[in-house]
Amino acid sequence: MKKQVGIIMGSDSDMEIMAQAAKVLDDFGISYDMDIISAHREPLELVEYGERAKERDYQVIIAGAGKAAALPGMCAALFPLPVIGIPMKTSDLGGVDSLYSIVQMPSGVPVATVAINGGKNAGILAAKILSVGDSDLRKRVFDFQSNLKNETISKNEKLQKLGWREYLEQK
Repeated sequence: MKKQVGIIMGSDSDMEIMAQAAKVLDDFGISYDMDIISAHREPLELVEYGERAKERDYQVIIAGAGKAAALPGMCAALFPLPVIGIPMKTSDLGGVDSLYSIVQMPSGVPVATVAINGGKNAGILAAKILSVGDSDLRKRVFDFQSNLKNETISKNEKLQKLGWREYLEQK
């Protein structure tokens, strides 16, 4: 079975955040591969990954990286379809360094960028991209969106019933 999404990270220290994207893809029934390849430590392997991504017929790549965060941009340079970048929170600059590295791509090489440590949103965005050509997946995405609305309505009803103090105590 061909995988629809490639998930790639520069280090296993990114695994917890990248697993959030994988969990969302699992929830939507979207197939994926997950790899650890460093853009700076393994540049030739990254080029090979880009070629394999085309051969494997991935539709989207989700790439997470911290600090200089070259991985998402290099994936976008090597892979002609959508790349979603996840900037990782760093101890040095709190992830702003990663965010700037990913979001400031040159013209012609875009990377869709989610929030710092935004693994869940990366998975959701990948599902939305894939749903354009898949009516069954589109229905699941619409249902997901509707569930978000219903959860918020329920939370507000609880707040109105309990008041904010008791609401917080029950969290």
